[in-house]
Amino acid sequence: MPPRLSPTVRQQRLGIELRRIRERVGVTPKSLAATIGTDLPKISQMENGKSGISAERLRIWARTCGCEDGPYLDALLAMTQDRRKYWWDGYRGRLPNAIIDIAEMEHHASSLSILNSTFIPGLLQTPEYATAVFERLPPQYRQEADVRKAFRIRRQQIFVDHPKPYSAFLHESALRMQFGGPDVLADQLRSLLDNSERPGVEIRVIPFSVPTYTGSGESLYLARGPVPELDTVQIDLSHGPKFVHTQAELASYRRIKEETAAISLAPEESRDFIRALLKDFA
Repeated sequence: MPPRLSPTVRQQRLGIELRRIRERVGVTPKSLAATIGTDLPKISQMENGKSGISAERLRIWARTCGCEDGPYLDALLAMTQDRRKYWWDGYRGRLPNAIIDIAEMEHHASSLSILNSTFIPGLLQTPEYATAVFERLPPQYRQEADVRKAFRIRRQQIFVDHPKPYSAFLHESALRMQFGGPDVLADQLRSLLDNSERPGVEIRVIPFSVPTYTGSGESLYLARGPVPELDTVQIDLSHGPKFVHTQAELASYRRIKEETAAISLAPEESRDFIRALLKDFA
């Protein structure tokens, strides 16, 4: 099978974990290639996510490198066996791969937490609000604005098809930013209240009265994996999404999430806050 031209973030992540397992004990690619019955280029492709690995070879890989963490290995094995086509694959070639990878990340996560200070997160946006957001895209991206909007709205089906714990920590500035004008924002705030009543969905507000806090200038999206080692953080940057995987960075962003939860209003207080804010725009 030829190498993948553009591996997904999930495929890349499996490769990263394979390399991490090997390098932790100093096993060389040449030695490992001989053990699992392949060649050096194939090892490189596997570790870059450009080539898949069978469950049998993964077990030999782990055994050779002394990795005996059962839950972690089970999670990696599940990644090797998932070769289905999903709804987001229909958008490949129509949108940047990094945007499509967000839907893949959301689907496979055990829980999701997002911190945003400038706009309402995509899974919570109304169609009108999303339209207004995409109208502000740089000129080179505006031609795909309708596709981006359709993709974003389709992602929201996760609340129905694959419900899971979802926490959104929204700064008051995000709640006041008038994408599309006051009427669009009023509808968006009402939608937030409706979504906050969904089972497993928690929307919490960070009001202006809270002093500066860690992570206040970032948009962070934490996707919990089946085991902590496979957590992922997605960060919004001007040139597109960035996915973070290193254990040190993950620990830092988990800490930011915990600190944010500590200073945010409780869910019911947050609903009251949004109701009061809605009076300014309704």
